[in-house]
Amino acid sequence: MPLAVVTLAVATGSLPAQESRLPDIGSSAGELLTPARQAEYGQMMLAELRNYGYVLSDPLIDDWLQTMGSRLGANSDQPRQPFTFFMLRERQINAFATLGGYIAVNAGLVLTAEREDEVAAVLSHEIAHVTQQHVLRGVERAQRDQIPILLGMLAAVIAAQQAGGNSSGDATMASITSAMGLMAQRQINYTRSNESEADRLGIRTLARSGYDVDAMSGFFERMSLAMRGNEGGYSAPDYLQTHPISTTRISEAKARAEQMKRDTVLLTTQVPGGTRQERVNPSDPSLSEPLGASSNLLLPYTFQLPVNSLSRGASGQFDWAKERLRVLSANTPDAAIREYENLRRGAKQGLSEAQRYGLALAKLRNGGSPMEATHALAALLEQQPGNLWLELALGEAQSRAGQREQANQRFDALSKRLPDNRAVALTYAGILNEQASADSGKRAQALLGPLLRTAGDDPVFQQTYARASELAGDTIRASEAYAEAAFLNGRPEQALMQLQALKKQDLDYVTRARVDARITAITPTVLEMRRQGVRDPDLSGP
Repeated sequence: MPLAVVTLAVATGSLPAQESRLPDIGSSAGELLTPARQAEYGQMMLAELRNYGYVLSDPLIDDWLQTMGSRLGANSDQPRQPFTFFMLRERQINAFATLGGYIAVNAGLVLTAEREDEVAAVLSHEIAHVTQQHVLRGVERAQRDQIPILLGMLAAVIAAQQAGGNSSGDATMASITSAMGLMAQRQINYTRSNESEADRLGIRTLARSGYDVDAMSGFFERMSLAMRGNEGGYSAPDYLQTHPISTTRISEAKARAEQMKRDTVLLTTQVPGGTRQERVNPSDPSLSEPLGASSNLLLPYTFQLPVNSLSRGASGQFDWAKERLRVLSANTPDAAIREYENLRRGAKQGLSEAQRYGLALAKLRNGGSPMEATHALAALLEQQPGNLWLELALGEAQSRAGQREQANQRFDALSKRLPDNRAVALTYAGILNEQASADSGKRAQALLGPLLRTAGDDPVFQQTYARASELAGDTIRASEAYAEAAFLNGRPEQALMQLQALKKQDLDYVTRARVDARITAITPTVLEMRRQGVRDPDLSGP
């Protein structure tokens, strides 16, 4: 199986073959873990990945990935299943799913893909593993009464601590990746029927979401080539090499795609920044029938819209997401610049507009000449008016080039145009924090305040809000947000200590109740981690 699923790190040996063959129906896996418990384990695994520097957190990339994944999830066989999609900075070609609908995508997979449909094909496959309870069935096969709280990351965390806990070391990161892969293979050991089922249901989800059904077999072929020839310089995990994609699997994906294409039509529309293609099955009511009468009293009773008419098929943002990811996943900005120089030498017609955006972004992150990045981004924005990726980057470049008034005016206009956009709010708040005045802190705090309810589980948001509150002189709110960021980043002990210190201050009734509630919620996690022998390496003590 090329798309591994991380499961529990239990100390059991390999089970006999007959014990690993579970029926498609009647599994008792759902009795082992409630949906809430599954979500809890998935959230803890994500926190540990953040703790050791695996997760690539960026508002634009996150929104692109989550939007695509949520659309696919809504068109799966379990549309009510919640999914959380996140990006890992590793350039290995891989993706995996785990309990609670948490699905990770490696940067290398997106960089290897040639279009969004291929990424969507991989996500659809992983979504099927979740909806068909393949992960839970792996748990059932483990047959353990006590399930470790940190899932498959527990062994990797302990290994990293023994190696010194250096999350930035390439050797440590590589060993964690290898441990995750080998553990997943030993504990899950997906059967051919699991893979066939995930492919079959995944391609159906792909079609329902308006993506190109040929993308699944196409990407399988490219991944197979990359594994054999190390195409593009991206490595393939060892457990992928032991379970290569077979020609049978590719042929089956092609056959399913041909069958679906006979029942659908391909529509192409223009969207900002590119084109969107979607497949529509005229005979499928879920794809073509209009919605019922609107329940919005402000709209006419007969007002109707086609189902998914505004959210089907590729978004048209893939090229921009890919190049931003190329820059953010590079070891250094200089390494990203060299990568673009190599791309320029290998391109007959020079860099594409999206690649020029990536090069400007790399130069901006390099800190050498923000004015050079400003000129490059402004020229691109003239060719791509309204492109959010360019507008946000240009605002950042202008602020760092000393053009703060122009930058703030640009961000103010974007905030009015897109008042609930998380990427706009976080980018603008980050720039205001860089300006480092009490006034800019208050503006950033006011900008982020409305998002507290919806973005509270995002450590980047909490860190940005904490800094804004600190600049604004609101030390209580800053302390709360810093503690929440520590918890979300896999440091619950630090979060607990910060909250306990905050509780000693003179707090009003509402704030004290809020702090007490978080202490109560975090304490069991800290106690369980200590029981498992996992301690925060930054904290001393027994």
